[in-house]
Amino acid sequence: MTDSSPGVAAAVEGELRLLDPAVRASAGLLSQVLHPDYREIDSSGRVWNRDTMIASLTAVDAPRPGQMTASRMSGVQLADGLVHLTYDTETKGHLAHRSSVWRLTESGWELYFHQATSFGSAADAGPDTGPDIGPDIGQDAGPDTGTGG
Repeated sequence: MTDSSPGVAAAVEGELRLLDPAVRASAGLLSQVLHPDYREIDSSGRVWNRDTMIASLTAVDAPRPGQMTASRMSGVQLADGLVHLTYDTETKGHLAHRSSVWRLTESGWELYFHQATSFGSAADAGPDTGPDIGPDIGQDAGPDTGTGG
């Protein structure tokens, strides 16, 4: 179930902002979206921090994502200034469950945590609960770097 709070709407907007190739390729723009304490666990189990994520996404030779779709986007405001989003992505046959935590700071809503977990088939995803909306932060930008994201 998706919460209709302004915080959830802002977090979804932030995830969508991370789809923009100009944002993904810009250290300055990524710095505006990623919380200073950002952490990500990608689908291979690697842990990323804000600096390693930005370096990976903005490297001259960084792989650029292929066509990716996101589905089953769901969000809930856990507390004032804290939102949790979950969704699935598919790109080039790679399927992943995704989870993001967004925090409200003095600068606005920032991605604080992201995790991706690979799964085998669309049947493993569960019931479809929402429209396709697009990818998260780091898919195909380094070793599955997820948007955390």
